[in-house]
Amino acid sequence: MKEKKIDPRVEFVQADFARRVKERLNLERSWLLNLNFYAGNQQSEVLPTGEITEADKKYYWQENEVYNHIAPIIEARLSKFSNIRGSVSVIPATNDRADVETAKFSTKLLRSVEEENNFRKIVNEATFWSELTGTAFYKVYWSPTKGRCVAPEEGLYEGDVEISVCPPYEIYPDNLSASDIGELRSIIHAKAYPLSVVEEIWGKKPKPLSPVNVFLFDTGNIGGTALQKGRNRLVRGKEQEDYITVIERYSVPDSENPEGRLLVVAGDTLLYDGKLPYRFENGEVLPFVRQACISQPASFFGSSIIERLIPVQRAYNAVKNRKHEFFNRMTAGVLIAEDGSIDFDELEEDGIGPGKVLIYRQGSNAPRMEDLGSVPSEFGEEEDKLLEEFVSISGVSDFLLSSGFSANNMSGVALNLIMQQDNNRMAMVSDNIRYAIKEVGKKILWLYKQFASVSRLKRIYGENGGVETAMFSASDISCDDIRFDVEDEAVNSAEIRRQTARELFEMGLLFGPDGKMSDIARMKMIEMLGLGNWESALSEQELHRKKAMRENEMFSVSEPEIESIDDHSVHISEHVSYLLQEECPLKGERRELLISHVEGHKKLLHSAEERDA
Repeated sequence: MKEKKIDPRVEFVQADFARRVKERLNLERSWLLNLNFYAGNQQSEVLPTGEITEADKKYYWQENEVYNHIAPIIEARLSKFSNIRGSVSVIPATNDRADVETAKFSTKLLRSVEEENNFRKIVNEATFWSELTGTAFYKVYWSPTKGRCVAPEEGLYEGDVEISVCPPYEIYPDNLSASDIGELRSIIHAKAYPLSVVEEIWGKKPKPLSPVNVFLFDTGNIGGTALQKGRNRLVRGKEQEDYITVIERYSVPDSENPEGRLLVVAGDTLLYDGKLPYRFENGEVLPFVRQACISQPASFFGSSIIERLIPVQRAYNAVKNRKHEFFNRMTAGVLIAEDGSIDFDELEEDGIGPGKVLIYRQGSNAPRMEDLGSVPSEFGEEEDKLLEEFVSISGVSDFLLSSGFSANNMSGVALNLIMQQDNNRMAMVSDNIRYAIKEVGKKILWLYKQFASVSRLKRIYGENGGVETAMFSASDISCDDIRFDVEDEAVNSAEIRRQTARELFEMGLLFGPDGKMSDIARMKMIEMLGLGNWESALSEQELHRKKAMRENEMFSVSEPEIESIDDHSVHISEHVSYLLQEECPLKGERRELLISHVEGHKKLLHSAEERDA
């Protein structure tokens, strides 16, 4: 049977991938070690082959327990970082009303995409990987199988944004010294898929060229004491059957490929070869966003805090185990006896229990217990020093316990200062998370500007948590500036907002010249108290404002009638603001119709004021 000839493009991608795997081998070993120390396998060692193994005890009686401080430290850091909300807002390019409304709609669109993709969970997952390995990646791309179904019989969909997390072991840059994705000329995303999934997605059945290694948790006898073996899960790379690695190689535009190039290869089969499908801001074409825990100079991959904690954790385990071995010697005792004076076999089997009658040979010295004294104070001193090192390296501490103070003896100002210092120690990592979220938001909007060229219908989450159905196209989306709405709930917590609202109320800053609180100020007050912005949804004034905004859009094709239930002052304000914007879409006759409409509101308002007078 004639052997199948492999496509030169497949050979090129496979060779490039193999080179990058070899270059990154030491980093992967470091990540595996971090994962094992977090999981509690803290006797783990990395062999030169890259295999993870467990160090054996030198003597059977040795204590080999693990006192895992790394896991609670990482969990505490993740809890703090989970306070960072993934919501971003769009700032209008100018004060023009059209730009303001476009920015508002873009912000709502971002909220909708975040809700649909469960973005809060995605951010937490990426932060988890960046804490364990030092780096995580977001992949923001356009999925043709999402969105509204436009042709059910053909299975065609409008398409929509998809966001996923890529662990660092799936990403292979062409330059390990690059500081960010923007400096790369090409990047490979390699992920292991079941063969059946590859056939379902790409319609081809490739043949694996080599076994596929994936990170797995193997259960085995790990750790334990001298008398009892422990059981834990060892993290290691293991060959998995019926899996194949799908390699996506993204190349930025160059002289040979002005629009970039995307090659997708699995085993001996070429799945795709074409231009890059995306065009982001400032010429970016790669759909990845990098999030580092601790950035390193001249390094594409960041470092994890676990790398700094591993030596301390090893030392702490050693001190605790040697200390417990000392306890065992003190409690079980060490018997000294002349050779042949007692039955050693019986003594080794049964030990010296309470009430034990020990018979020794006549004429020999009686066996005696060795005086071991007390546990050296150096054990406790070293243990305390190592615990302090855990705190100083990780930045995680329970300040009420470690400082020796009671909350009852400290003022609120002092507590806030200590909490702020505790948060500032991890501010750099928090900033990296916020930067990554901001970049993801930008890519989401640019994908809509690129692919939503025709009008499309989408469910939009409104300001009050309600769901609206909106028709929009690329021109309704703005990507000019993006800022964070609420950066950190630990800094802007509900209690701090309530305290600020009370202070504003007591200072009288929410009252108008007539000594009364306006509807807008009252709604903002309720929102700051943490009761939600529910009143604005029921406010008649807000409903009138939305009705006037809908009428503005209607004037391009028809003239809505003035109804007796309209709040004329609100309608006048909204219509005039719409007419005064620099790029008002209404021209000529249509503009005159809206002006006449405003005059009608003014007459009815004047008549109502005279009637009330």
